[in-house]
Amino acid sequence: MKLLTFNQDGQLKLGIATPQGVLDVSQAIDALGRQGANIPATVMEAITGGDDSIAKLRKLVDQALEASERSALFLDETELTLGPCVTHPNKIICVGLNYRKHAEETNAPIPQFPILFNKFNNTLTGHGQDVALPKVSSKVDYEAELVIVIGKEAKYVDKDNALDYVFGYACVNDLSARDLQLRTSQWLTGKSCDGFSPLGPYLVTADETGNPNDLEIRCTVNGEIRQNSNTADMIFHCDEIVSYISHYMTLAPGDIILTGTPEGVVLGYPEEKQAWLKDGDIVTVEIEKLGKLTNRMVAEARL
Repeated sequence: MKLLTFNQDGQLKLGIATPQGVLDVSQAIDALGRQGANIPATVMEAITGGDDSIAKLRKLVDQALEASERSALFLDETELTLGPCVTHPNKIICVGLNYRKHAEETNAPIPQFPILFNKFNNTLTGHGQDVALPKVSSKVDYEAELVIVIGKEAKYVDKDNALDYVFGYACVNDLSARDLQLRTSQWLTGKSCDGFSPLGPYLVTADETGNPNDLEIRCTVNGEIRQNSNTADMIFHCDEIVSYISHYMTLAPGDIILTGTPEGVVLGYPEEKQAWLKDGDIVTVEIEKLGKLTNRMVAEARL
């Protein structure tokens, strides 16, 4: 199942992407007389409800497809303003240097343990939204990444069982202001500018994603392929990451984990060939089975 959020009258509503269009969940609940059926009406409720929520939402889709007024329940996705597919994560945890070839291109040693850092909710934005290039930076870089979305509370989980705690997966662009990131030993400043984690367009449930450690991943800038890899190149795979983090902090439903980026980032080029993101650039992150996440970079002064 592909979940998304869309903006309507200033509120982010839950939608389900289907071949017939995007089902407006709250509208379908009202129209089909399903009030009181405990069907999740927001993406955070869906994540917290886990398998039970997924089953109820699937039944709602089936009922909407059979309804006589079904055309009014399904929206044209191209006409929607999308938000981040996870709206209120309690934690945003990132894994640095987690692709072997990316570590090599930046002349960094292969990590012995996952390198963890964090971002904040101010970085979240949706597919199709403009992202400000902050005026305090001149070296903003793209990073195509797979996101793990936690579905159940996880503490001290074994690697063998770790993926049982995952609700689903999504695309993210872990935008990075390299000049801010690298001026101290802590990466936070360069990673946490407003809008620096476009997330979506879909939150795809784990059952539909399949093996997260074998997905094609790429990034294009203005149509030019810059990153083209597979999550199989991760140093620490998704099950290892979830297990490792759970030994140091309790993971909660809705927490998101950015799993690192493959080779091809601007930072990995020789200095004379580094072309940092600029006003008007269109950046697309695409991951197999998870869709395409596209955003336009805009100089902060224009916003």
